[in-house]
Amino acid sequence: MAGDQLQVLNALDVAKTQWYHFTAIIIAGMGFFTDAYDLFSISLVTKLLGRIYYTDISSGKPGSLPPNVAASVNGVAFCGTLAGQLFFGWLGDKMGRKRVYGMTLMLMIVCSIASGLSFGHEAKGVMATLCFFRFWLGFGIGGDYPLSATIMSEYANKKTRGAFIAAVFAMQGFGNLTGGIIALIVGSAFKAKYPAPSFEENAAASLVPEADFVWRIILMFGSVPAILTFYSRMKMPETARYTALVAKNAKQAASDMAKVLQVEIADEQEKVDEITSQPRNEFGLFSKEFAKRHGLHLLGTMTTWFLLDIAFYSQNLFQKDIFSAVGWLPAAKSMSALGELFKVARAQTLISLCGTVPGYWFTVAFIDIIGRFKIQLMGFAMMAVFMFGLAIPYNHWKHPDNRIGFIVMYGLTFFFANFGPNATTFVVPAEIFPARLRSTCHGISAASGKAGAIVGAFGFLYLAQNQHGTTDAGYPHGIGVRNSLMILGGICILGFFFTLLVPESNGKSLEEMSGENEDDGEEMGQYNNRTVPV
Repeated sequence: MAGDQLQVLNALDVAKTQWYHFTAIIIAGMGFFTDAYDLFSISLVTKLLGRIYYTDISSGKPGSLPPNVAASVNGVAFCGTLAGQLFFGWLGDKMGRKRVYGMTLMLMIVCSIASGLSFGHEAKGVMATLCFFRFWLGFGIGGDYPLSATIMSEYANKKTRGAFIAAVFAMQGFGNLTGGIIALIVGSAFKAKYPAPSFEENAAASLVPEADFVWRIILMFGSVPAILTFYSRMKMPETARYTALVAKNAKQAASDMAKVLQVEIADEQEKVDEITSQPRNEFGLFSKEFAKRHGLHLLGTMTTWFLLDIAFYSQNLFQKDIFSAVGWLPAAKSMSALGELFKVARAQTLISLCGTVPGYWFTVAFIDIIGRFKIQLMGFAMMAVFMFGLAIPYNHWKHPDNRIGFIVMYGLTFFFANFGPNATTFVVPAEIFPARLRSTCHGISAASGKAGAIVGAFGFLYLAQNQHGTTDAGYPHGIGVRNSLMILGGICILGFFFTLLVPESNGKSLEEMSGENEDDGEEMGQYNNRTVPV
């Protein structure tokens, strides 16, 4: 028989869905709303930044960011996110989830505002300060990944835990969508107030001076949701699993959860001392025991998130370039600066509305029915199918009569990314590791994913350039969009096979998955979770 569960933890596992569950989803989810808005809004304004700071009228074409600047502006927040995931993930296990949670949100608020207040009027000064603040913005965003996932997993009941964690992550879809909507509103307002001809009609007049306010307003708006949720986040009690199993304070854990659940919960300090003193609950991250119990699981969560984010962020950050390549967006010189921003934002908003947002909520609806493992396998497989479906007949999709079909296929790759590995790679690391290492292991897995995002953000800029003929200013010849999509399809196939290392956690308590409440005499036999569910 497995060891008896603590009463406070059992009360959380069997609790009916209550208002505090939805409160936790909203508080943690608004952090991800802000995360997605901040990380993806930069992709909307890069063309405008190129027009404002790098246009040479004598060249005969609108300005664009030089390769090194474009890579820095697009990728620097990911570098900060990677560092933040590792640092705050570790700190969340050392200091507690709640104490660190406020630090990350405050950092996001300050740096969102500062991103729009980049110093100077010259390109070099503006880009340098923009990159500086977006690095630290990413650092704060990085902390939200392991902390939000861990807090939600430790608050949730085991019956609907997957849906609750996925709902937190699903707020990214609304953040992404809102980024497009805000750009449409701000761009339309300035476009109506300051009309301008296209670049080919009048190069100098196509860029109105007031356009410099537009990108700043769009980036600074990312602070608004974070400000609105700061007070609520500070009022959340520490999770009972951290208080009992890591801080070893049974009385505080019982008191906090009695208020949340509105039930009487016994103080079991002796039982907490007995459980936490067992050898199975003392091994560290770099021990042989961790490698034996969780090594393959950590490898699985790291590799699948890494491979997923290469494919996901390559497309998401640069979808405006793909739309241009197939002719869905007109040539840049046929539009004014604000007109181009409007059409890029419209395209991204359409993809978010039709593909991104529904995919997230399909995961929320089915993750506790189908299970994490099957959804992740299906998602990787369908992403590969649709990427190959775009790449192999690529010239067919470039024909004007077939562009709507291209948009549908492209939207379906996002749908199955979100009704698939983009959600499940976030959920599973928060469920399968011990409480004292949960935030750290989720941070390591998420950082591996952001390493993949960096590969996509930096590499795709170069890979997608034409093999022959003209390329974007300053870029060498690449392998083209078609071959890039082929590579991304192959990456999804690799993700499918590495998913076999990840265990199914559906319907099990966190302590069952981590082995924290097993008796020493039978712990390995009882705990030995099969990696591939049968």
